[in-house]
Amino acid sequence: MASRFDATSPENYILNCSTLLTEHAVVDRADAAARAGFSRVEFWWPFDGEPRPADADVDAFVDSLSAAGVSLAGLNFWAGNMAGGDRGMVSVAGHRSEFADNAALAAEIGRRTGCTAFNALYGLRQDDQEPQAQDELAVENLLTAAQTVAPLGGTVLVEPVSGADAYPLKTAADALAVIEKVHRAGATNVALLADFFHLAINGDDVAAVIEQHAHRFGHVQIADAPGRGAPGTGELPLQEWIDLAYARGYDGAVALEYKQEEATAFDWLRRPAGTSRG
Repeated sequence: MASRFDATSPENYILNCSTLLTEHAVVDRADAAARAGFSRVEFWWPFDGEPRPADADVDAFVDSLSAAGVSLAGLNFWAGNMAGGDRGMVSVAGHRSEFADNAALAAEIGRRTGCTAFNALYGLRQDDQEPQAQDELAVENLLTAAQTVAPLGGTVLVEPVSGADAYPLKTAADALAVIEKVHRAGATNVALLADFFHLAINGDDVAAVIEQHAHRFGHVQIADAPGRGAPGTGELPLQEWIDLAYARGYDGAVALEYKQEEATAFDWLRRPAGTSRG
């Protein structure tokens, strides 16, 4: 199967600046990405767990993208205290107004930067909350988020995640079931974020997911496994999966969301074509 793009060109990828280039302050990462050859970046919520940071902090973030000459291609909604173990607030009771306020701010950042892809991490199961109630709340919050970003042509992404036992969306089927509920509630601008690393780690048949659902992907992210390093550091057939996704109807971009120190993070992009397993 012919590849849609040169797998060793930074221009053909979005760089996740929350897993990579972390040696730099958040407002310096866009510039570091540009110097590494990337023109598109994405971020987890970049404001230290604050759902509504100071206007000056938002301005500094937006200005850093403009100064670096890179575009923001993806942004997570506020996900709680990620460093403290949170993995989203979409299904967690007690944060409805905070999430709605954050969605409005994310949409404003989207208006200022051109970003139209917004990842809504689902959140962990809570000991004091019933799973059904959490799932009902999640649909309400995702509907709010989808309606908020719709005027931008925005899409809300729902992602299966590994490494957190209490995170209930492990497989593509888990996420797609949630997406269907939101569609039935009236918002169609909600799609699957297919992170091939998370799907593989959680035991999904990634090739089968791609065969059946590539046309439903709103975004694709990659990292190799084991280790969550750069393509070629593990055993996943990442390039085969990317090519299959495009062949089966995916028409979006591929984001690099692996973890590796800056000194070696992009060595694989400098190899001659055909030498990387990714």
